[in-house]
Amino acid sequence: MIFEWTGKYTYLALDLFTLGATLALSFDKKVAFYKQWPYLFPGILVGMLVFIPWDIAFTLQGFWGFNPVYLTGYSLWHLPIEEWLFFIAVPYASAFIYACLEAYFGDPMKRFQSHVWWFWIGISALCLGVGFSAWYPLATFTLLIALLLIHRWFWGTQFMGKLGLMWLVHLLPFFTINGVLTALPIVWYNDNENLGVRLGTVPLEDAFYSLLLLLIVFATMFGLKQKKGLLPLSEK
Repeated sequence: MIFEWTGKYTYLALDLFTLGATLALSFDKKVAFYKQWPYLFPGILVGMLVFIPWDIAFTLQGFWGFNPVYLTGYSLWHLPIEEWLFFIAVPYASAFIYACLEAYFGDPMKRFQSHVWWFWIGISALCLGVGFSAWYPLATFTLLIALLLIHRWFWGTQFMGKLGLMWLVHLLPFFTINGVLTALPIVWYNDNENLGVRLGTVPLEDAFYSLLLLLIVFATMFGLKQKKGLLPLSEK
């Protein structure tokens, strides 16, 4: 009975740990992350407006799914509530990482910002070409290329260094959490609809699926800040 109770809340516990650890530190004086909330929460909402329908569609098509053993049993529109919370917890924690890196280190990868953009475009084009016949890489890398071009159009590459560093740092907790999700598994994948390449137990696409989500969140944040005159115009 103890194992059954623990298992039932496993995915929820991972979400709450991810969100709670960063939420508790959001009032640090140097970072003052709570001041980003008016821009972050709309960004998270926009991200959910894109990813929730996508998640529902892929779940209904059997491209991926969820193991009920590790879920509370509550769902909304064919998705467990834990999955909804995932799309809040991951962007929040990642934006917190971005704010901490910016506050304590500034922009140490500024001279590489163009290289970061070209790396993401290149790897996306490569993976899209290899996985064009499978839905997960097709959707992920097509949208990622489009969003990278949008970022380039509006802001040049001026944020790419900081976004690149944030993405690299976030991969450690991301793969830790996702490693648990895919190892048990809490989330399972139909390998006929992905590249079939795993980093441990995590599909390669997941790292760029996360990047796509974060770029949507940050594009919204940058747009709102720019509208208020809090960000410079594009450095094209």
